[in-house]
Amino acid sequence: MIYLLALLIGIVAGLRAMTAPAAVAWGAYLGWLPLAGTWASFMGHWITVAIFTALALVELVADQLPSTPSRKVPQQFGARIVMGAFCGAILGTAGGAMIGGLAAGVIGAILGTLGGAEVRGRLAAAFGKDLPAALVEDVVAIVGALLIVGAVA
Repeated sequence: MIYLLALLIGIVAGLRAMTAPAAVAWGAYLGWLPLAGTWASFMGHWITVAIFTALALVELVADQLPSTPSRKVPQQFGARIVMGAFCGAILGTAGGAMIGGLAAGVIGAILGTLGGAEVRGRLAAAFGKDLPAALVEDVVAIVGALLIVGAVA
């Protein structure tokens, strides 16, 4: 089960790179993730929560700007893979399988990046503009991340 959850948090990172670590930080802060005494225990500190929450909010706004580059350019794609790996490793640590969680997070991030771009493009075409598609993607990423992190508890 932990591998599936790590894969899914990776998909979220592929959709919104900073939403995944923000949700993981909140899960750690609220005690949903058993990270005390592990390398990932810093995720439960209020400063970590504040930083990742702020980054996630900035990303949600920046994603709506026409000047924001595609998620498939190397910098954006790489950031999503790193965040997927990071968050997958944290969920894996909570479930006793850090390396497996990391690998699942990477795979999920690749799937989320490529699949999310495809789905958003199709939704934007159906809506006739990108904003509604972006907002749908935001909701899926946020709600999905919270459900995934909550499922670890």
